[in-house]
Amino acid sequence: MGNPDRRLDAATLRDWAHTAVGDLITHTDEINQLNVFPVADSDTGTNMLFTMRSALAEANTEAASGEVGRVAAALSSGALHGARGNSGVILSQILRGLADVLADGQATVIDAKLLGAGLRHGAELVVTSMGGQEVPGTIVSVLQAAATAVEKCVAEETGLGAAITAASEAAAAALDKTTEQLDVLAEAGVVDAGGRGLLVLLDALRSTITGQAPVRPVYQPSPGPRPPEVVAQHPAPQFEVMYLLGECGPDDTEALRERLTQLGESVAIATSGVVGGYSVHVHTDDAGAAVEAGLAFGRPRRIQISALAGPTGLAPGSWARERAVLAVVDGDGAEALFESEGACVLRPDPHSAEPVMMVTAQQLLRAVVDTGAAQVMLLPNGYVAAEELVAGCTAAIGWGIDVVPVPTGSMVQGLSALAVHDPGRPAVDDGYTMARAAGTTRHGSVRVATEQALTWAGTCRPGDGLGIAGDEVLIVARDVGSAAIGLIDLLLAAGGELVTVLFGAGFDGELVDALARHVHDQHPGTELATYCTGHRGDALLIGVE
Repeated sequence: MGNPDRRLDAATLRDWAHTAVGDLITHTDEINQLNVFPVADSDTGTNMLFTMRSALAEANTEAASGEVGRVAAALSSGALHGARGNSGVILSQILRGLADVLADGQATVIDAKLLGAGLRHGAELVVTSMGGQEVPGTIVSVLQAAATAVEKCVAEETGLGAAITAASEAAAAALDKTTEQLDVLAEAGVVDAGGRGLLVLLDALRSTITGQAPVRPVYQPSPGPRPPEVVAQHPAPQFEVMYLLGECGPDDTEALRERLTQLGESVAIATSGVVGGYSVHVHTDDAGAAVEAGLAFGRPRRIQISALAGPTGLAPGSWARERAVLAVVDGDGAEALFESEGACVLRPDPHSAEPVMMVTAQQLLRAVVDTGAAQVMLLPNGYVAAEELVAGCTAAIGWGIDVVPVPTGSMVQGLSALAVHDPGRPAVDDGYTMARAAGTTRHGSVRVATEQALTWAGTCRPGDGLGIAGDEVLIVARDVGSAAIGLIDLLLAAGGELVTVLFGAGFDGELVDALARHVHDQHPGTELATYCTGHRGDALLIGVE
């Protein structure tokens, strides 16, 4: 028998959002290449990703609530406030559809009936936000097919897992038909980009609930050059304008829509569910007039004006900040330590039983994107294999993110690099300074021998302490403390002002005192800094500056 389906409760809903963000990262380039409607600006995948990331961030603030309705409401609110582009506004309304059907707070889980109602209501909200006119062959067609499939399962009294599976398969079938429904898609030989993004979200929900991820073909433009009428149907507007509009009456939205339609295209006005709260989107050549139109009917805030995207789908202003540091670390204490110094953190699987875990290129790419920064100083700290580092950084650079990998082979080197990080310097200067600090930090580790072996320092036996530097065993001692003292003496042979010791999962307070006494007595003038990082594998990590 297979594993039973998961309940779609608050925790599972958050898990789905997390999976959806990861899957959108994987498929963003694919979705962007399909983007020819309503404007061929190649940013649908990027916009859906950034919107879903904002939704997940808001949902994470409700992690302790345990109420599925509150998590759904947070997803909806986060998506609306962080919506990117036309597709982001649409996604916010799909999530709002689910939040609305849970608004009474009675449900503790989402069953097939509630899911179907949420999808159907979401489709209605999307159409309303676009002015009430449904265009066949778009994301709405795919969404309605999914809703119909769930409603049919409800009538047949099947379970949630079966309903979600039916929804994703119906969405895939509807996506294939979009090419036949919309002339611009047929001419370009593509399916609808927004519909493809929705299928990613439905497949993510399917894998979250059933544990089975469907295998989909790679959707891409048909071979051959794109017809010129598709490449340039008309001159594209220069700017994308978005803002949240408060204090606006429902009767004024149509007048606002009419004014924005005169100024540009791709007009979307989506309600937040709060009285007087709307998200406004338009592509236009006159960004100032688009903002002034909002002023005539309410109070605009969080105004975003961006030059429309080029071929990569990454427009200026796509990133929340200029620069960030991303550190790969292991252990709860290490995470807290690096975050306290201002770094974003990526951890290898904390639940794995393996003594040392490495991160993959895909995990690295996701973490780089999640920093929200245009420039990322990366501290691998020995937890990223060379080939994965190259693949992850190359993929991120392809997104338009300037990634600077700093050669840190240990968390102690990472701390040295982080200490000299200065976001006010040019990225190349900052990277050089951080790399120099890491390179001048002599480092090693102490671990417990698990078997008898011959080393450069002699024969070791199980239980011995091993002092390691440069991948070679240089110290063999009777215990971890003796090996640590021997390694510190060796690393300080060429001098040093600061010794940093990171204690792993088997933290020993008495050893801290013993090392402090030794450094004080044998190396006057040298400072000792100790931290309990809780990392796996090596008992101690030691650095000397």
